Amino acid sequence: MKIKQFVQNLFGVNTFIVWDENTKESLIIDPGSAYSEEEDELSGFIQSENLKLKYLLNTHCHIDHIFGNTFIKNKYNPIFIAPKGDIFLLDIMVEHAGEFGVTLNPSPAPDKTLDENELLSIGNIKITPISTPGHTPDGYCFYLKDEKICFTGDTLFNEGIGRTDLWGGDYSAILSSIKQKLFTLPEEVKIYPGHGEESSIGREKNNNPFIA
Repeated sequence: MKIKQFVQNLFGVNTFIVWDENTKESLIIDPGSAYSEEEDELSGFIQSENLKLKYLLNTHCHIDHIFGNTFIKNKYNPIFIAPKGDIFLLDIMVEHAGEFGVTLNPSPAPDKTLDENELLSIGNIKITPISTPGHTPDGYCFYLKDEKICFTGDTLFNEGIGRTDLWGGDYSAILSSIKQKLFTLPEEVKIYPGHGEESSIGREKNNNPFIA
């Protein structure tokens, strides 16, 4: 398995491409490409690695994580999967973008919604969606058990947690999601958050100042 990280748009979102080296099946998590240069960066990489994009996944549907949904869906037509309880954010994304002085195309509707009981796969890599509401009403993380990796979106950061003063945020819910869902994973699991540097479950259990 391989991972490529791109830091994109004015919010510095981590966009991840994950792929199986043998089959070249791949997925993209939270495409943040807001500008043509960022779209070219993603498409150029996908082409250079000869990747077959199977899934487009949104951890949640705040605008900074979905700028590139339309571009990726139109160009590659992957299976687009997003949290059901966050779809209302897709519906008002153009309005929210305008509040930041940004223009963007409306996102397509998801082909499917995320479900903790439905495993995803690219090649031999298995991906478990984990429901982690709090930053948004229906945020998700993506856990790759065999690889000991978790993509945590804006739920858990390196010594931080997602904001809860935005649309649909709930402070008690995000703390519960972290403690009951993420902190039950093995401590050696490496986390790749939606912003900032990577960390591990063990490090965050011991050092994250927001978790009592």
